[in-house]
Amino acid sequence: MAKKDLSFWQIWNLSFGFFGVQIAYALQSANISRIFATLGADPHDLSYFWILPPLMGLIVQPIVGSLSDKTWIPRFGRRIPYLFIGALVAVVVMCLLPNAGSFGMAVSAVMIFGLVALMFLDTSLNMAMQPFKMLVGDMVNEKQKTFGYSIQSFLVNAGSVLGFLLPFIFTWIGIKNVAEKGVVPDSVIYSFYVGAAILILCVLYTMWKVKEMSPKEYAAYHGFDANPPVKEKSDFITLLKKAPKVFWTVGLVQFFCWVAFLYMWTYSTGAVAENVWGVTDAKSAEYHEAGNWIGVLFAVQGLASVGWALIIPVFKNKKTAYIVSLLLGAAGFVSTLFVHDQYVLFGSYILIGCAWAAMLALPFTILTNALSGKNMGAYLGLFNGTICIPQIVAAACGGTFLSLVGGQQINMLVVAGVSLVLGAVAVLLVKEKQ
Repeated sequence: MAKKDLSFWQIWNLSFGFFGVQIAYALQSANISRIFATLGADPHDLSYFWILPPLMGLIVQPIVGSLSDKTWIPRFGRRIPYLFIGALVAVVVMCLLPNAGSFGMAVSAVMIFGLVALMFLDTSLNMAMQPFKMLVGDMVNEKQKTFGYSIQSFLVNAGSVLGFLLPFIFTWIGIKNVAEKGVVPDSVIYSFYVGAAILILCVLYTMWKVKEMSPKEYAAYHGFDANPPVKEKSDFITLLKKAPKVFWTVGLVQFFCWVAFLYMWTYSTGAVAENVWGVTDAKSAEYHEAGNWIGVLFAVQGLASVGWALIIPVFKNKKTAYIVSLLLGAAGFVSTLFVHDQYVLFGSYILIGCAWAAMLALPFTILTNALSGKNMGAYLGLFNGTICIPQIVAAACGGTFLSLVGGQQINMLVVAGVSLVLGAVAVLLVKEKQ
């Protein structure tokens, strides 16, 4: 079966629902540390709360990938049923999580409720996110795949920008940005409500617009027998043994990249509050002002990623684009140590956005070009381990590293910069395979 080029709008529709999913992720990444600090968590314990998101991804995404490879529901397709169920659960949890401190429970009970809600949020978001990566891998040919993942990167970053800005926007229009002790401000709560509404609308749009290939068409498109006489083993261990070398080399790059961004999400609020606003009290108005500003900085990062995602396909060599992007991001992280003005930080986060754009587009382009398509979903699910495992390791070590760098959260962003440099060096080990 000829691998025809898709139109711009066909490629756009494959990934449009990711816009809504990423708003939810942005709200989580920019506000989880803030929420738990507000509820009473110690700064040295903040990274431990970040173990749950990647842990859920490590468990959920390979299962969703493997199951969806074997799923076919005529009215709904292969990947989309998992997308819809994940989004539906995420919407419910997004309405509950920011209200953890509003139910009159003791601090310990609030922490447990928050952790359980966070676990369900990450499980459902991972279930909703993974199908989008698979849809591009399933339906876009090798020639257009870099463009397809760049469009996905654009939508991811556009969703991130809106998600990051929502608390700032609500504060600007007069919604309270401070609250009683142990209660999350209304500006954050309303942001989660709006994010949930956009998420379900975007997912419904994808369900309406995207028609997946039937099993027969899919097998013909990817060049394998849909009904082989001898069934090959396709358990996770067997697949990992047969994984192309690029799976592991790109995975090494991923390790250093995701360590860096886990520390950015965990420590940016405390780092900027202390380095720019001069406060460490999570209950102070200045701390929450810094928390809103983190949303603005992350939005700047997202906008920079949108722009850089359009430049990446211009590079003739994917590895060169990868290395340049990660080194720019490293420079951005290290520069935050020397910046004490909230607006000058825009420059730092613009550079960080270049690394983020490359991380969203290039690993999946390089990997899916090396896969046959037969176990595409399972391999992409397993590859998610290269995103989740480094975050789990980084989260488990975060408190220790924070102590080693003097207890100042701004120094953890320098650690993130060093990690991106190591990632850029690891790119040299990657050998692309078609």
